[in-house]
Amino acid sequence: MIRKFVGAVTAALALLAGLWLMIAPFALGTQPEGTDWTNTTNSEFFTGLGLAVVALAGAGAFIAAIYEELVARGLVTVRQRPAEPEPAPAAPAGASSAELATMLAPLVEALREDMRTRQNGSLVEEKR
Repeated sequence: MIRKFVGAVTAALALLAGLWLMIAPFALGTQPEGTDWTNTTNSEFFTGLGLAVVALAGAGAFIAAIYEELVARGLVTVRQRPAEPEPAPAAPAGASSAELATMLAPLVEALREDMRTRQNGSLVEEKR
């Protein structure tokens, strides 16, 4: 357990060192303001970025190992997720086909009448 804790602390310190390498050229004034990055700035920044990424991955791995150790010792209990409820079945269609046909009959008749008047446009004009 102590080794895992020391590893996590070391990884956290390495993360801080990487972040310092990334900001040092700007904080210490070695990078001229308003100009392109110098070779030194590029080198320090990207070295710090790589170190920070590796340290972050290491810290995550050590923290996960510490958590597993605590679960194995029974010091931490794992909470179970509640089971998701089964979705309710879809309700059956309320209207039968006969009821639906009765409801749609006036609409169908209105559409037929409209189509007849459009096809026989001359008949409509003569009736007026």
